[in-house]
Amino acid sequence: MESSTLDTYLNRYADLTVRVGVGLREGQRVVVRSPIDAAPLVRKIVEKAYDAGAPYVHVMWSDDQVEKARFLHAPEDSFEEVPLGMADVLTAMAERGDAFIAITANDPEALKDADPARISTARAAASKSLKAWRKLQMSDAVPWTVIAAPSVGWARKVFPGETDEVAVDKLWDAIFKAIRLDQEDPVAAWEAHIDALEVRANYLNEQRFSALHFRGEGTDLVVGLADGHIWKAGASFTQAGQRFVANMPTEEVFTAPHAMRVDGTVRASLPLSTGGHLIKDFWLRFEDGKVVEAHAEEGQDVLDRLLDMDEGARRLGEVALVSADSPIRKSVDLFFNTLFDENAASHIALGEAYRFSAKGGIEASDEQAAAIGLNSSLIHVDFMIGAPESHVEGVHEDDSRLPIIEQGLFVPPA
Repeated sequence: MESSTLDTYLNRYADLTVRVGVGLREGQRVVVRSPIDAAPLVRKIVEKAYDAGAPYVHVMWSDDQVEKARFLHAPEDSFEEVPLGMADVLTAMAERGDAFIAITANDPEALKDADPARISTARAAASKSLKAWRKLQMSDAVPWTVIAAPSVGWARKVFPGETDEVAVDKLWDAIFKAIRLDQEDPVAAWEAHIDALEVRANYLNEQRFSALHFRGEGTDLVVGLADGHIWKAGASFTQAGQRFVANMPTEEVFTAPHAMRVDGTVRASLPLSTGGHLIKDFWLRFEDGKVVEAHAEEGQDVLDRLLDMDEGARRLGEVALVSADSPIRKSVDLFFNTLFDENAASHIALGEAYRFSAKGGIEASDEQAAAIGLNSSLIHVDFMIGAPESHVEGVHEDDSRLPIIEQGLFVPPA
């Protein structure tokens, strides 16, 4: 891709992130968390944020190679170490009302040579330290968005056999199309897209299903829905009324499952990239909401450690529906990145529930949230279960049923 063309798209990307992603307000500070691979995009975002009236933009850098060095060479007893004061700083920024932009660019197998036990220990320590900040984020207390930029390692995985330069260019092109930057007016295109997703969510809210029944190859799963569950889509609003889009791209409508009412077996339709490892060809069996059996053809140790993170890691915190004609699914067979792959297929998430996905969830105490059915955990890990042959029925309290997805596609409301 010619440098002038890339520069033009990066400007549009940054503008979309600031205006639509976090809906930045004049006078609002911005926190950007990014791998160093995304530096060119970060610089554009910083410029656009200042142009939009941000008094200060704070950038927090990370690097796959630095992280890899830690897991390969640090002392065995050091993986409960967390950056001193970082959790308090992030929590204070959130309480102040800052806008948060996170950029993903990670190589999906950056840590494949590292011991999964070390990664699991470090991940648990980080999650515990960031619990207060994550609670604010998952309660819509602050505007936040997650976007993506290529790294060489990621691009090589998506486009094997290509030179580094060609692979990165192809991944940029796929990202730009996924977030509608190839359209004449990306902001207007996003507004129309958000409206369309809201129509779908409103229909599901009107139905007041008590459960969803998923069927497909290797899947026969009933997911009970939380009491007073709320279907959400596209845009969200902070408690102060600021609109933001948490995931760019987004093709899903989602809500909160009931942590105690999930039964059956589910097979992942796509590999899961987590903690620098891939888990492939895996399935889970649930009883009374809890994973009681799990098997992976590749990455069993990683899957086991994920499920053993804490009590809530074996229960669901999100269920999301995506039509098989999603433009994400049409662009690349597999992105090896949850931000994209979860928008190519219906999915469920192990771990923490979004408090805003049930009536009264934001204001509820932990005990009250649990009574509603909202799960609590240190993790929130999405994995894909939708496929072209998938079927999903909505189940009412009287066991009457309505098809929602047939052969992978949304069924238009009658």
